[in-house]
Amino acid sequence: MSLGMNKSNYGNSGNPPRRINWGLIIIGVCVAAIVIWGIVGLSRLSSQNREDVMIKTNHIPGLDNVKAVKGTEWPVREYEGFRLAFNEQRHTPVWVSWELLATETDGPESRYKTFWQDEEVYGCPSTADYKNSGYDRGHMCPSADQKWSADAMRDCFVMANMTPQDHELNAGAWATLEKKERVWAERDSAIVIVAGPIYTPVDTKRIGDTGVSVPGAFFKVLLAPYLTKPRAIGFIFPNAKSPGNMQDYAVSVDRVEELTGLDFFSALPDDIENDVESRYSFTEWNGR
Repeated sequence: MSLGMNKSNYGNSGNPPRRINWGLIIIGVCVAAIVIWGIVGLSRLSSQNREDVMIKTNHIPGLDNVKAVKGTEWPVREYEGFRLAFNEQRHTPVWVSWELLATETDGPESRYKTFWQDEEVYGCPSTADYKNSGYDRGHMCPSADQKWSADAMRDCFVMANMTPQDHELNAGAWATLEKKERVWAERDSAIVIVAGPIYTPVDTKRIGDTGVSVPGAFFKVLLAPYLTKPRAIGFIFPNAKSPGNMQDYAVSVDRVEELTGLDFFSALPDDIENDVESRYSFTEWNGR
């Protein structure tokens, strides 16, 4: 019986067409799938490492970065992207804490244009309290860290996040440190930051009808918890022009705790907390 095929159907060689080797095709597809899965796995490696360390250290980002251990227990307020404890008598935050992820160091949101008073925070000043005072409305959590979310950007301009700050500091050394923090967050996957004012008995100046206290200095403490060997560092700046190099203002976290009466990074296991808070190296932090 003729199948309707002649020599011309086979091409010029006169040989029958090759049969498709489905076995080799299936093997090839499997190999490609394994390779793709491996690439995806590698891209998720840093995120998985962060999750493993979070479980190991019992660290809950943004929820237990700082604990007050002396003095009055201040009310804590949660905002999008950060949280703070507020001193109702001084009308400024006691501390503001947030975790800055590498993916949050930039974003599509523009700087919010309006400062606003949170009426749910007792003692929260209005923007008018700072008018003609000679001091900036100094962000403790900076707006440039909140470009990743419209809600976080708006919340960042709440007056509960502000403290009277000398313009020379706000636009100088303080801003320089904020820029460095974003570089360090990108490098280390994420860092935890706590900032706030430092008051001493001689800091009696107040501004505005509300009577907002002007601090004599500011602190920041930073923690890189997701490294193989976690590290931390503190900074103390006078509320004035702060010339010189950034490392001139670097201190241990223990030193900041002494000055503020706060216990930072209490979610870490005691051995890790004691180690990272007792030592600091600006060279390590500023290195690549």
